[in-house]
Amino acid sequence: MVKAKKRLGVLTGGGDCPGLNAVIRAVVKTAENEYNAEVIGFFDGYEGLVENRFRPIDMKDAPGLLTRGGTILGTSNRADPFHYPVLEGDDYVHLDRSNQAIFNFESLGLDVLIAIGGDGTMAASAGLAAKGLRVVGVPKTIDNDLAGTDVTFGFDSALVTATDAIDKIHTTAQSHHRVMIVEVMGRYAGWLALGSGLAGGGDIVLIPEFPYDIEAVCDQVKLRKSQGKNFSIVVVGEGAKALGGEMVVQRRVKNSPDAIRLGGISNRLASQIEGLLNVECRVTILGHLLRGGTPSAFDRLLATQLGVKAVHLAMQGEIGRMVSWRHNEAESVPIDDVAGKLRLVTPKHPWVKTAESIGVCLGVPAGISIEKYLTEMVHQ
Repeated sequence: MVKAKKRLGVLTGGGDCPGLNAVIRAVVKTAENEYNAEVIGFFDGYEGLVENRFRPIDMKDAPGLLTRGGTILGTSNRADPFHYPVLEGDDYVHLDRSNQAIFNFESLGLDVLIAIGGDGTMAASAGLAAKGLRVVGVPKTIDNDLAGTDVTFGFDSALVTATDAIDKIHTTAQSHHRVMIVEVMGRYAGWLALGSGLAGGGDIVLIPEFPYDIEAVCDQVKLRKSQGKNFSIVVVGEGAKALGGEMVVQRRVKNSPDAIRLGGISNRLASQIEGLLNVECRVTILGHLLRGGTPSAFDRLLATQLGVKAVHLAMQGEIGRMVSWRHNEAESVPIDDVAGKLRLVTPKHPWVKTAESIGVCLGVPAGISIEKYLTEMVHQ
């Protein structure tokens, strides 16, 4: 009797980023080359699994995927199977469609689902795994904020894009003697702002983890001017907030599991600086530019290795786990350990220590360490 081929499902959930197609390519190639297995791709994240929208993916789809941004399967950040938006009349209601997702998975004869996504996708995957779905997660996000992994693919590509933008902002800042504020994505984590701020030569870097003191920010601008530097570059994460203040919410999406859409802190910061110093500020919000384009060489390598590891886990029966990149190699962690947790910048991180050593202002008064500032002024 001929043994039936193994069948793997794959989907891409949450916000898109460079490297998603590289993972899909690695999954298809590894499944076919090493296990003679079939791959089924679901459209638009968990939405495709709930609604049973899919197509086979094979070697014919692989050419060109390594360098292609976005995802050929599409994605959705509103498709939580446990909180699924359904239009009734003129409004949406949210229903539990997890059983439907599992039924569709079983009906297709799939052995394992490979779910590529961020914290929302991992949380949904953990919930489905608890109900019996055989799933392996692959971490992606430009925010770099997933627990259980040292880095996520997509982050390096966004870092390159943000750094290139800051490089270009420098010349116009110097020419017009302005304070230029560059706002980057990252939600509640400051990895992208801190990394691009350091790599791009930012003078002031403000991140969500460390509420900024506006007086300290202005003092840095004044100090630079006293040294003959008539411009300043401020890099700010979209989730940053002033000491005692709140994050700036651009809008709320009522039919989304994560309804808050951050954005606009840079405009508030510009108003604060102009009001206190009477200097001209200009704002650049990079926004979704950071999600687009070709993946960097690092992300191509990382995404490929994570995709290969995911297939090996799936075929070896190691389910209910998320592939992770730790100690410079692909490992895995229980997906339950990742769901609902964020990896944030800490005061002891080497990037923070580096910023302090080279005189980058992190929104803290001069002469006070981040740790002391958080203890005495933020958490008092």
